[in-house]
Amino acid sequence: MACSQTLNGITLDCSPSLGGIKMVYIANYDDVAGTTITDDAISAISMSGTAKFHKYNFRRNTASMTSTLNVDATNGNTVSTDVVLSFLKQETAKRIEIAALSIGELVVVVEDANGKLWYLGKDLPVTASAGGAETGTAFTDGNRYTITLQDNSLSYPYEVTADMTDITVA
Repeated sequence: MACSQTLNGITLDCSPSLGGIKMVYIANYDDVAGTTITDDAISAISMSGTAKFHKYNFRRNTASMTSTLNVDATNGNTVSTDVVLSFLKQETAKRIEIAALSIGELVVVVEDANGKLWYLGKDLPVTASAGGAETGTAFTDGNRYTITLQDNSLSYPYEVTADMTDITVA
């Protein structure tokens, strides 16, 4: 007997679909007490004590999120999602923050260019998988830090319908 799901189809969407990321919110994995799922989206995020998400700002067109479905007929499907962030201008404060992100177990909420929020860290903590620092070669090249944060999950990231203003640092 095969596993089956109810299929509903997908209608054509003619609205604009912009690429890129506007904002990223990050918290320590242990600081999230729980999430509430309503209609297959995260409708509430409960934080432990006074813990908050922190905003990570970067220039437009310097960050991306890519989810890859890994199909395994033997063990079941998983999804790997990489969030690649680029922070311009190497400096001590950024170096220290990148170092903290690189060893942390995290939860990440990504706001895409369409204003949708996506939750990473539902099944397992998000962790760093790569990073770098570069000065560039030419005068017009970027001077930056980059970090790749990876989520390994049972599904694509959940959309967040919760109001992030209640759970983020101002």
